[in-house]
Amino acid sequence: MRPLLLTFIIVPIVEMVILIKVGGLIGALPTVGLVVLTATLGIALLKQQGLATLARVQEKLARDELPDTELLEGVMLLIGGALLLTPGFVTDAVGFCCLLPATRRPLARWMLHQGILKHIQVSGGGYMRRQRNDSSDTGSSDSGRTIEGDYHEEDK
Repeated sequence: MRPLLLTFIIVPIVEMVILIKVGGLIGALPTVGLVVLTATLGIALLKQQGLATLARVQEKLARDELPDTELLEGVMLLIGGALLLTPGFVTDAVGFCCLLPATRRPLARWMLHQGILKHIQVSGGGYMRRQRNDSSDTGSSDSGRTIEGDYHEEDK
């Protein structure tokens, strides 16, 4: 809880200091113009990347695959869009990192590889997948083994 609180205190202070310094170098109106320009570019990029990510989600679902990376990218797009609408250059830089595919996709894959989503259970699309990355889940009835067999129905 404390790191989040510190973030909400430190980030606005850093943003104000940078905005004041940039405003002192290039003037107040050009600084405001840059902030508005980054927000406008961010909205256009968010729309484009959001539609492309949605199309990839639909393609994977049509192939009966779990769109785990694409869903995480969607969350990153939401965060990036919110950061770009927040006035400031630091939040804009982080926001653009979340919106640009060259940085967003590798970051999303890395987060999934690190186990950000340890357990995935999805049903309804014809698939069910559960990832078990830790030994703390041993109390589950799912032992991770597949049991094959044959059956036949008998008349009563």
